[in-house]
Amino acid sequence: MGVSGTLEYISEMMSSSHKHKKKKKQFQTVNLKVRMDCDGCELKVKNALSSLSGVKSVEINRKQQKVTVTGYVEQAKVLKKAKATGKKAEIWPYVPYNLVSQPYAPQAYDKKAPPGFVRKVENPVASVKYDDPYIAMFSDDNPNACSLM
Repeated sequence: MGVSGTLEYISEMMSSSHKHKKKKKQFQTVNLKVRMDCDGCELKVKNALSSLSGVKSVEINRKQQKVTVTGYVEQAKVLKKAKATGKKAEIWPYVPYNLVSQPYAPQAYDKKAPPGFVRKVENPVASVKYDDPYIAMFSDDNPNACSLM
């Protein structure tokens, strides 16, 4: 590094202290569930999401109603742009069924989910309430369960 390189380095350090740098967006993948019925719907959503700045690719799986956007984007902006097309859109709510401890619990099981997927639920069994005394009587949490003999 010569004298000119050292001077450039020092001048960059001095000038950067006065300017506020913009926060850089991270490269990420955003998955959305978007209701699409035909090729026109698919094209409309793809064109709208591709026009966002920072988008590298837009992949659409119409059978699963899934849109995958990759690039230097924010999740909220992608969702807002997808909703601006007039289509019903939400963040992808599903996970593979083998990642959920109780995939057939009422909170996780969804008939509209693609094959092999269930709704993302933190702990489906903990959210079930045992208001019925007969259910609590035979529960594993009850130390006197099945003591009817």
